[in-house]
Amino acid sequence: MTALTAPLAARTVLRTGYGALQLERLHDRRDEALALLRRAVELGVDHVDTAEFYGFGFANDVIREALRPEDDVLVVTKVGADPDPGGRLPLRLAQRPEQLRASVEDNLRSLGVDRLAVVNLRRLDTGPGLRPEGDQVVDLDDQLAVMTALREEGKIGAIGLSSVTLEGLRRALPAGVVCVQNAYSLVSRDDEDLLRLCVAEGIAWVPFFPLGGAFSGLPGVTDEPAVHAVARSLGVTPSQVGLAWLLHHAPNVLLIPGTADPAHLEANVAVGGITLDAAMLATLDGIRSRSSNVPIG
Repeated sequence: MTALTAPLAARTVLRTGYGALQLERLHDRRDEALALLRRAVELGVDHVDTAEFYGFGFANDVIREALRPEDDVLVVTKVGADPDPGGRLPLRLAQRPEQLRASVEDNLRSLGVDRLAVVNLRRLDTGPGLRPEGDQVVDLDDQLAVMTALREEGKIGAIGLSSVTLEGLRRALPAGVVCVQNAYSLVSRDDEDLLRLCVAEGIAWVPFFPLGGAFSGLPGVTDEPAVHAVARSLGVTPSQVGLAWLLHHAPNVLLIPGTADPAHLEANVAVGGITLDAAMLATLDGIRSRSSNVPIG
């Protein structure tokens, strides 16, 4: 069995947390959203990932109401995009230093706190998603300068990076980086060198799209026959196998799967108790990796 906890920003957290993006599916059922977060806490979840642009502030608003100080939940947010309710996509890029500062202030306000424990700087250098254009092409050093200033001011506690390249992380190391969020799964393992650097530097690896398949053109973990075979042998779901593989793959992996369904939440948290033996891991490791570096938009 893998370790159930791992470090993040001077804390030790359960390796399966909760990603709040899916809360927006409960926008018209607020009581269910609140109950879902309370259930997560009951299950031991103490790491929640969010952003102001999740549901145009709805996720942060629910987190503010549902979580209590005594729950001691580490809430991690991100900047680099802002809500855009009237846009073609539900968000717009906000990469410039003054926009990053404004986004931090927005998160402070919507979460109702004086300090954000961890803030991920969402770059757009790699993985599926938008790519910056025009004045949204901003040098990483300029972004890190404002993030470091915000940390010195006490508005954020620690800095993470998202959608960053190996070279970008190396450049950022002197600023102090506690976590990296990149698209990564059993079927999209482009970032093995980046993951190894994170292990060496004691940086948490927090993969988004941990089961792949989030966009058209991306491979999906649950499409793999080998994943289904392992799931049948263990009496678990293919999704649980995909998540369990991540926990077995490296000791610094923290999961933030999102869901709007309480039963699915329980299944995700139960992944920490799934043991993959050497033969299963060899079978899964043999699955071909395909790139997740797909521009969207």
